[in-house]
Amino acid sequence: MPLAYSLLPAPCSLFPIPHSLFPVPCSLLPKFPIKNYQKKIMLPAITITTEDIFNQVKLSYKIPDMIEGIVTRKVIAATAESAGIRVEIEDLQQAADQFRLMNKLENSEDTWAWLQNYSMSLDDFEEVVYTNLIANKLVQHLFADKVEPYFFEHQLDYAAAVIYEVVLDDKDLAMELFYALDEGETSFYEIAHEYIQDTELRRSGGYRGIVKRHEFKPEISAAVFAAEPPQLLKPIVSSQGVHLILVEEIVKSELDGKLRAQIVSDLFTGWLKGQIGEVEVIKQIE
Repeated sequence: MPLAYSLLPAPCSLFPIPHSLFPVPCSLLPKFPIKNYQKKIMLPAITITTEDIFNQVKLSYKIPDMIEGIVTRKVIAATAESAGIRVEIEDLQQAADQFRLMNKLENSEDTWAWLQNYSMSLDDFEEVVYTNLIANKLVQHLFADKVEPYFFEHQLDYAAAVIYEVVLDDKDLAMELFYALDEGETSFYEIAHEYIQDTELRRSGGYRGIVKRHEFKPEISAAVFAAEPPQLLKPIVSSQGVHLILVEEIVKSELDGKLRAQIVSDLFTGWLKGQIGEVEVIKQIE
């Protein structure tokens, strides 16, 4: 179905494009003297065929990624069709306009140059934008009404804390510093400046910023989110060392637009992985 577009959207993550060079380990390359490469080699024009592209995909270890992308697209298309989801022409044109705006393609010359760079035709773009819109509609169809129940059930998982942290090797030293801090004999900044090796973290006085609950180890998470800020925690031992932590603030989660989009994406990704895992993939690749 040919459509009139001013521009079609760019390929999404469902269609990964290999960018890596020929990935041969350096240890396998022949050892040539550097002087052999000092002369410029004038090559004739290089012709790149579809076969060359496919061969590069194989040599770049991208076949599994390509297969996953194909399976993903087919799963989405089949599920959307069974759910009766459709895409209108107005939706396609809106997506095309948005793509042009985001990529600063202000005229037809810019657009065609972009298309040629990716070796794509307008028909190819029609398929890409259609797949993207179907996927977005499917996401909303499956999970739009599940975001709030999921959020309230997992609200604690989305909490975060603002902390300062110094990780030490010696528990006795950590306890000594803890009591010195507690009695006002030193400051967290002074301890961080003396015991943190990382330059930037040392300069910031051990400031870790906003750390999400899932980013903490379980034994540290329990202590951090039980704190009453501002509170200095007793040293906590983990596999990384002994943690001296100052909890400045607990950031409660709110279901704003950003978090809503994250939850929808997480739910869809989990669902998609499950669907892909159940599909039998028959490869007919020569």
